[in-house]
Amino acid sequence: MCGIVGYIGEKKAAPILLSGLKKLEYRGYDSAGIAVQEEEAVKIVKKEGKLDKLKSSAEKEIFNGDTGIGHTRWATHGKPSDINSHPHTDSFTKIVIVHNGIIENFRELKEELLEKGHQFESETDTEVAAHLIASYYQQNNLKAAVIKAVKRLEGSFALAVMSYTEKDRIIAVRKDSPLIVGLGENENFLASDIPAYLEHTDDFYILEDGEIADIRKDDVKIYSFADELIADKQKTKIDWDAEMAEKQGYQHFMLKEIHEQPESLKRLLEDNLKDGKIDLSESGLDKNWIANYDKIHVVACGTAYHSGALAKYLLEDKLRIPVEVEVASEYRYRNPIINERTLMIVVSQSGETADTLAALRLAKNKGASVLALTNSRDSSIARESDMVIYLKAGPEIAVASTKAYTNMVAAFYILLIDGMRQRQEISEEVEAKYTSDLIKLPEMIRQLSEQSKDQIKLIADKYAKKENIFFIGRNTDYTLALEGALKLKEISYIHAEAYPAGELKHGTLALIEEDVPVVALGSRADVFPKLFSNLKEVKARGAETLLITEEDQKFEKDSVDHLIELPLLNQDFAGLLAIIPLQLLAYYTALNCGEDIDQPRNLAKSVTVE
Repeated sequence: MCGIVGYIGEKKAAPILLSGLKKLEYRGYDSAGIAVQEEEAVKIVKKEGKLDKLKSSAEKEIFNGDTGIGHTRWATHGKPSDINSHPHTDSFTKIVIVHNGIIENFRELKEELLEKGHQFESETDTEVAAHLIASYYQQNNLKAAVIKAVKRLEGSFALAVMSYTEKDRIIAVRKDSPLIVGLGENENFLASDIPAYLEHTDDFYILEDGEIADIRKDDVKIYSFADELIADKQKTKIDWDAEMAEKQGYQHFMLKEIHEQPESLKRLLEDNLKDGKIDLSESGLDKNWIANYDKIHVVACGTAYHSGALAKYLLEDKLRIPVEVEVASEYRYRNPIINERTLMIVVSQSGETADTLAALRLAKNKGASVLALTNSRDSSIARESDMVIYLKAGPEIAVASTKAYTNMVAAFYILLIDGMRQRQEISEEVEAKYTSDLIKLPEMIRQLSEQSKDQIKLIADKYAKKENIFFIGRNTDYTLALEGALKLKEISYIHAEAYPAGELKHGTLALIEEDVPVVALGSRADVFPKLFSNLKEVKARGAETLLITEEDQKFEKDSVDHLIELPLLNQDFAGLLAIIPLQLLAYYTALNCGEDIDQPRNLAKSVTVE
């Protein structure tokens, strides 16, 4: 949530800052601003609203400076407005700052500073940090002032700080909020996430909690909060290329990412298959890891949680090990039963999800082993976990996750097959069949995307005019219903809810009336007769029905309004086929509604605060 950028070098900073902010739009924001060190002063432009408004205002100014910082803001303290937008300064514009996160003790600090004569313009906690740093600032000692200030700040935050008296310097701070430093030749970069500057460099320092970067155009030094130089800080080379973070001719990132799923899934499989067999040796998992654990806890948020919910059905069924799946924001605030025989699996695309990271730390403190499924190799979650399976989905820019979700589910499939190998009651033939089916998935997804697209566009045209849409399913299909409803509502703003099909009679049936769409997931043959019975119930009450099921399923096809048929596959893996029409349905419905698909209102790609 929010985005920080910074540049120091030999080029004009303003265009580089604006370009970097553009590439961080997916993080969610309601206002934006930049500050550039000019010859006589720091020039600041900031605007409520989209980056286009900021760019328009910036183009009316003359920026020549080669050092600057920028920010996209997600309102936490103070409503979205020009004055609450970042960057913020102290009363004399001596200190300029941008900030992600929440300073929990800002009210006490503000009272203290008011008593000392400081005056504030905004409602933000960030401005308090600027004044606090200014109160400690002595000539040409910006780093020392920042260190003194951050020791008094409580909460989670990332800061980028400049002073107009030190024109060739940016100080960056990380505490529980991601920040990276991009390394160039006679230029260096600062950002909340890697895509901001992939076109400029693939060498980065990934700051860890409690680290401060002293950035100049020809040098970067990393220090601890105790002001100790970290001389052995390791650089990270990123294996993404800049083109992967561009639309490449697609109207939206979301559509591009839906169509990238065959390739991103192939990358994951290639990383974890050797000679046609699952090989998790690079993950850190023991060869016979199941014997080490009595239970599994899967903890995640949003779409990642839905991937874990699907996995619970399969892991318990095939591996006969108890699996709990819980939303991280709930898990971390109760007292879960965890011990050294617990395997916690945390799932996060960004690897920085605040609640998931807190749950991870809770589990480790209680002695559990932690396996992370994440798309970000050097993220906090990856670094703090004992074992990691990297999703290999590549940069995912659209707020609504598609290809990362697919690879999360596939990563659980990989774990499932590897676990089946360890269960003597499961034959090698069954294990080989599951592996073979997994390898078939990328091409089947590609074909299904192309074959179902036109039909889904017609259905989406109807759904765009609806006020309520319901999704139902049984077993793993219920978790797909949850994900389908989430995708639809978060980008189209149409009210969508998912229910276990068997629960319709327990209340939900009261909501079904004439022409209300009901989407039924029927990818599992073992529960299809029950699901179809539920579908007939809603049809009898006037619902407009869409059924997604395998192509050889036997039923009265004229009893549904719309039918999307899936190619035949092992029913345990058919979920990754059934999700494709749901993703396309959400996309084309939102397109017909005229909404901002890649950046839905009030949402952020990476939720790094509570």
